[in-house]
Amino acid sequence: MNLQDSYDACRDITKERAKNFYYGIRLLPKQRRDSLCACYAFFRISDDLSDDDSIPDQAQRLETWKSSVRQAVEPHPVLPAFHDTIAKYHIPHRYFEELLEGTTSDLTVTRYATFDELYGYCYRVASTVGLVCLHVFGFDGSQEALKQAEARGIAFQLTNILRDLAEDGERGRIYLPLEDLQRFDVTEEMFLSGEDSPQLQALLTFEVARAKEYYEHSNRLSERVESESRASLEAMTGIYRALLGKVEDMGTRVFRERAKLSKLEKLSLAGKTALSGLRGR
Repeated sequence: MNLQDSYDACRDITKERAKNFYYGIRLLPKQRRDSLCACYAFFRISDDLSDDDSIPDQAQRLETWKSSVRQAVEPHPVLPAFHDTIAKYHIPHRYFEELLEGTTSDLTVTRYATFDELYGYCYRVASTVGLVCLHVFGFDGSQEALKQAEARGIAFQLTNILRDLAEDGERGRIYLPLEDLQRFDVTEEMFLSGEDSPQLQALLTFEVARAKEYYEHSNRLSERVESESRASLEAMTGIYRALLGKVEDMGTRVFRERAKLSKLEKLSLAGKTALSGLRGR
């Protein structure tokens, strides 16, 4: 597969699968947009390899896929564009390797005892994504930008966890720290059943507040990226913050059904961000 065909394949995967991120990715200039699609396609395949129980030998497949970070050891349509993007933006390989360590852990780990443990997982599966995006966006090279990108990734992943409480519960997974469940007198049985209770509501309120804190920790990240990338970053963030707001509004119902935004809501948020960016320029 030639390079352009590979980028086309990555764009198709992103358009089909990136239900939230694609609205922001579309706001990037073409070269950055194509490169971020290449990274997203790699992320998507990595996640699918850990989540699709029908795939035989998942652990071995993930290990082989991990080897593709440094060289294309297996033929796959996304890899030419992926490696071109890594070289073009000088993205450290370790971010992708750390992400794959996180997705591989999903095969065996279904509980996290403390928030420190959960933070490590969130860093591997989400902050690494934020750090990769930072390189594609272009940034001022500061340590502060790297720290804020890490925090934004934590905020996004905490939002994902809260959005997916019902779906993960059906698979027997509890990503919220067990120490938090104990703090609010929520048993694992109560959590997995998702029945409305003051304890579950108190737990949800606490976790939403924690996610909001990480958005606040990273609220000046856009100032540190290239001006042509800011609208994209802000659109992605706006959509995820609105998703967190949807979780908050749903209350304990989120333990029984997935929180989501409509296509119109996402288009509206991305559109407002794009118009704001044009006015700023």
